[in-house]
Amino acid sequence: MDRDTAEPDTAVLPGPNAEKWIEFHSDNAAPSEYSHEFVWDVTAEADGPFVTDVDGNVLLDFTCHIGAAPLGYNNEKVLSKLREFDLVEPMKIAGQDMYFGAGPDPETAEFPGASHLMDMLTEVSSQYGMDTVFLSNSGAEAVENAMKISHDHKAAAKYGYAFEGSFHGRTVGTLSLTKSKEVYTRHYPEIAGVKSVPFCDCASESECTCGFFSGDSSRLRSALSPEGGHVNPDEVAFAILEPIQGVGGYRFPNEDFMDEVGAVCDEYDIPLVVDEIQAGIGRTGEMWASDHYSIEPDVIAAAKALRVGATISRSDVFPEEKNRLGSTFGGGDLLSSMQGAFTLEAIEEHDLLDNATERGRQAKELIRDDAPDHVVDVRGKGLMLAVEFDTPDRRNAVVEAALDRGLLTLGCGKKTIRLLPPLDSTEREIELGVGIFLEAMHDVAD
Repeated sequence: MDRDTAEPDTAVLPGPNAEKWIEFHSDNAAPSEYSHEFVWDVTAEADGPFVTDVDGNVLLDFTCHIGAAPLGYNNEKVLSKLREFDLVEPMKIAGQDMYFGAGPDPETAEFPGASHLMDMLTEVSSQYGMDTVFLSNSGAEAVENAMKISHDHKAAAKYGYAFEGSFHGRTVGTLSLTKSKEVYTRHYPEIAGVKSVPFCDCASESECTCGFFSGDSSRLRSALSPEGGHVNPDEVAFAILEPIQGVGGYRFPNEDFMDEVGAVCDEYDIPLVVDEIQAGIGRTGEMWASDHYSIEPDVIAAAKALRVGATISRSDVFPEEKNRLGSTFGGGDLLSSMQGAFTLEAIEEHDLLDNATERGRQAKELIRDDAPDHVVDVRGKGLMLAVEFDTPDRRNAVVEAALDRGLLTLGCGKKTIRLLPPLDSTEREIELGVGIFLEAMHDVAD
């Protein structure tokens, strides 16, 4: 496949082979989420945003596996480095109990491992004074460990603050912080002490209608006892925030809201945990979405594009007691550690933060110039893009119409489509994908 000339080419979706695979998968798999019945053929040609399914359909993927494949498929920026050495067995070891290297010393290592990845993560988080990392297997684990170290850091604390519309994972602990659709949380037990306040994506403090700002204060500030509330800030272990809400609808906060959250956490010494699982690792044109705002996070939870879970903070926040944190396989996945390190290298070597910013600007301009009247909003930072529609049904129809034309997209929130092209998308690929997307939007205009 030639990425420079490839274009979507589809017949019926799902095709007959895809239907066989879907039936086979469904025989034993627990029912789960899916956005469309697309079956990637891992033996067929694919490159960057272009992928072939089991029926030979070529599709343009503007989902990047919900951001978990930041450079798309078979990208040479990562793949070429993986070819340089022979893989070993076992590829996964007890990562918290064993060290692993690749030669006599880290400087001359044949390939980067978990230790190199942690070193790189502290480097890209040094603006926040972060120097310590705990690796795990997933984003949910990264958030769980963020909660644990925050509680350990403020041992007397019994409360935590989350924000309405949030999504932080599917474990019982992370679901206690998730304040979006009830299907995620209904009838599951919750951790006690988690309180929530609005996530303000209103135009500004003076135009706030969500209820976060009220009078001369905010809901977060006024809940604390020095400000007239009933919660002692010494008993607040953390506030956890998605700098940009993902599952909740690609909601981008206003500057006043972020200033206030940062100011309250700083004033009352409340650890601020940022969930960068979908928005981090260059997706928004900065390494972390937090970099766009005035906040100073104390803990970063990362995963998806990183290929592993990571809880990043300062050494004084992490517990010193041995075995306080642990994970048999967390940090022990050799291949994932290498992929995470190679992804960070590719972002730097190929100026992908700048590319994400420029290609995101291009996409927003193209959509805004020709969007039909039923489009309510076009928003985004870098290549974390969202188009909001007038109704959920319209959104769903556009997802299907785009798929029929060979473009993979994803819904989020109630009536929004998210677009996550690869971080190295070209001008041609953005123009091609947006063109298909606009056709789909106009197709369901009536």
